[in-house]
Amino acid sequence: MASIDGVVVTHPQFHGDDRGRFAETYRRSWFPIGREMVQANVSEKEAGAVVGIHFHLHQADYWFVPRGRARVVLVDLRTGSPTEGAIDTFDMGDAAEVGAFIPPGVGHGFAALTDLTITYLVDQYYNPADENGVAWDDPDLGIDWGVADAVVSPRDQANPRVRDIPPDRRPIFALRT
Repeated sequence: MASIDGVVVTHPQFHGDDRGRFAETYRRSWFPIGREMVQANVSEKEAGAVVGIHFHLHQADYWFVPRGRARVVLVDLRTGSPTEGAIDTFDMGDAAEVGAFIPPGVGHGFAALTDLTITYLVDQYYNPADENGVAWDDPDLGIDWGVADAVVSPRDQANPRVRDIPPDRRPIFALRT
């Protein structure tokens, strides 16, 4: 499913009985670069909300949607990446129970196709200096978010187009071993 270098999509196995269901949704060994996640976050959004496109120069994320359905958009913004400029769009959540590891420099956003809860693990503590973004509606990207009337934060409405990312904020692809 993922065509962007370094992005890993997981397929957790759910086990259930008449009491409910259980799944292991994250395991560090699933990811080749093996970054240690140090902070867990949860976000609840109403249907129609669009978040992003955000990116970090140093932070990796791991997303999972335990309730509802999200349209996920990933954009490889890393200069020198073998998949530079690639865009992945896929759904997560109800009937699409996958997780997504997003390396630093890959732009990420989601649209709430239904009311939803998204959980995400990060490998850096919150650092406002590492918060970056590009326009969710950048015409050069041509993204179909799957919502008719997007509700977007003022911050995300103010993000620049990809071609206008300042050079000192442009992610650089780095090989990891």
